[in-house]
Amino acid sequence: MADKIGRNELAGSVVEKGGLDHVEIGSEHMDETVSGRADGIESLIQNPLAHRSVDQVSRDVEVFASTHGLTSITPILIKGALIARDPPVFTEVPNLTARETEAIRNEVPHKWRQPAGLYLSIAVCSIGAAVQGWDQTGPNGANLSFPDALGIPVGPTVPDSDLPNPNAARNQRIQGVINAAPYIGAAFIGCWVSDPLNSYFGRRGAIFITAIFCCLPAIGSALSQTWVQLLVTRLLLGIGMGLKGSITSVFCAENSPTSIRGSLASSWFVWNCFGIFLGTCANLAVKDTGNISWRLQLGSDFVPTVPLAIGIYFCPESPRWYLKEGRVDKAFKSMLRLRNTELQAARDLYYTYAQLEVERALVRQDGNYFTRFAQLFTVPRVRRATTGAFVVMFAQQICGINMVAFHSGTIFVEAGSSIKVALAATCGFGLIAFLFAWVTVFNIDSFGAGRFCWRHSLTHSGLFLPPAVASGFPRKAGLTLG
Repeated sequence: MADKIGRNELAGSVVEKGGLDHVEIGSEHMDETVSGRADGIESLIQNPLAHRSVDQVSRDVEVFASTHGLTSITPILIKGALIARDPPVFTEVPNLTARETEAIRNEVPHKWRQPAGLYLSIAVCSIGAAVQGWDQTGPNGANLSFPDALGIPVGPTVPDSDLPNPNAARNQRIQGVINAAPYIGAAFIGCWVSDPLNSYFGRRGAIFITAIFCCLPAIGSALSQTWVQLLVTRLLLGIGMGLKGSITSVFCAENSPTSIRGSLASSWFVWNCFGIFLGTCANLAVKDTGNISWRLQLGSDFVPTVPLAIGIYFCPESPRWYLKEGRVDKAFKSMLRLRNTELQAARDLYYTYAQLEVERALVRQDGNYFTRFAQLFTVPRVRRATTGAFVVMFAQQICGINMVAFHSGTIFVEAGSSIKVALAATCGFGLIAFLFAWVTVFNIDSFGAGRFCWRHSLTHSGLFLPPAVASGFPRKAGLTLG
């Protein structure tokens, strides 16, 4: 009971000084027990309007509308805010029209009935995910020929000769660095410049920049004359990959209504797999073009970046980003393109605004960046989430799946198959990954992410162990593929 009272006090300690523009978290409640504090703050962020009365919400909205020049739509903002305050009893909100009532009621049973502006945003974000997958599979085919073309042969013998290759080990390390370059660029540069780019250029502007960083380095890779040039272009490509991976999914989530946000978050992996499939198809399609095949395989990465750069121009900007910048009128115009009715746009606009005000108050209360970073490990609830995310992401990198996705061509050739069979098998892998990714989208909400993770981790272990053991056996004539 005491814990419940503490949490209610914390939730009720959001005090007003002229509307939600001045939300503060009462400092006397910050010494609440860690678990109670976390639960109370979580409830505030999830619905900052639920703990306020109807009259308080109405006054807050009037102040909000007056402050930001939206007095002409104050009545519909109030209706929207009251619906957001207690969604299950939305029919009790006065002055709802029949069309508005039907639109709110249909949000769950007909959740995929969305306006064209939202589907355009989803399509562009899906292209961004496909670009990510395509970028990763270019070297899958190019690895079979670019080392010889750029003077760093990795085979045991010198090309077109039976002489032993004295620099094979050195050249293999160089090839490994070139293959790792995109991920080095993404990890050490791309991800870290994402925040300032978002702040200065918005979500759309940042995604356009990522498209450029994925397009031009791909073309540069195809035109490289030395391995150093190829290394530099792959590093630049990694910057675009890091930016895109940290922006497009956020853009999609911020534009999406709550009813489909979870499914759309999972769809990133689906379209990433689709990009892997398209990339492997491109590798297979140009394999017989002679000495330029590796150039075409690396350069083909630019193809999906063109519709990404063009399409993002026509998408509505993230209303949440506009609200962060204080451009509330533009946020409402953007929200109108992303929702079926003006009432739904008004509801989500004010609800998002209220959440942002609580988050700003928490940032002020919790101190600087380093203090908040430390809370990843000191707050029990957050520490458990951090540990789980770390284990899952680390396991993904070491379980072997990425070796198959990005280097299967080399693996099959070293196992004795022809280049054609190797690339065809890789293409089949991409198709299977894309098809079965849909299983996750349609079942993750039913089974839970945790259950999916541990079950499929065990499956990976069982499937990768036999080929890993078999790779150590000497190859015998007549037992090779292709």
